[in-house]
Amino acid sequence: MTKTLRPLALLAAVFTGTAAMAQDLEVIGRPTPGGTGFQPAATDISQATFALDNLLHIISILIAGFVALLIIWVIVRYNKGANKTPGTFTHNTGVEIAWTLIPIVILVFIGAQSLPVLFKQQEIPEGDVVIKVTGYQWYWGYEYVDEEFGFEGFLLGKDELAEYGYDEDLYLLATDTAVVVPTGQKIVMQVTGADVIHSWTIPAFGVKQDAVPGRLAELWFTVEPGMEGVYFGQCSELCGKDHAYMPITVKAVTPEEYEAWLEEAREEYAGIPQTVKVASAE
Repeated sequence: MTKTLRPLALLAAVFTGTAAMAQDLEVIGRPTPGGTGFQPAATDISQATFALDNLLHIISILIAGFVALLIIWVIVRYNKGANKTPGTFTHNTGVEIAWTLIPIVILVFIGAQSLPVLFKQQEIPEGDVVIKVTGYQWYWGYEYVDEEFGFEGFLLGKDELAEYGYDEDLYLLATDTAVVVPTGQKIVMQVTGADVIHSWTIPAFGVKQDAVPGRLAELWFTVEPGMEGVYFGQCSELCGKDHAYMPITVKAVTPEEYEAWLEEAREEYAGIPQTVKVASAE
């Protein structure tokens, strides 16, 4: 996989206002030129969603194949040359029962597989980390609710990518600051918009939520341990002339690395310090 955050650039980034992680992270979640499949599934939600999608594809292919074979059979068996005397029947009770019951059974089966995935997506648990994300024309703002600090993420220009340790092919994906989350913990994102409707999404996480002004919606995910890396997304709701220029960058790191980043971020963004020293009265 493509490496993105070079150690020297990262160490410099900590002191230049980006609160980046001082480590080398793999780029895992990104679009692939000519790709036809999903990005790697980094959460249990994306794993369940992608598995459901694959199941629906298999069912669709089987149905399409059956219908195609049935049409071919009818053409061969009942063409004018093979069937010189047309039938005079108007209906067939058995066939009508079959084409009614079989689709019902298929739909019930699909529903039984879909509902658990839907509930998994929409039942928001208590978050270990809660982040409020606000869509603006045309960038994203992030607030770590429990830490009382926040920052914005802006698109990096082509001439800025190397400075932040990104490869040139990550143009239109990389931002100057990134959302940092720990793996193995429940992350709840509170999503809203400041002006028009935006949409926050990370395809590899299997999450997407419209950011509607005046409303606070939620999504959640847990990045699987071992899937530490950089993940990209982009605004997925047409929001104006610069809609294509408000990407999303998320860095998933180990809990220990997250705590180290959090300590730096508290200091950089004037949040809650890890410890507060109270002067002695004596």
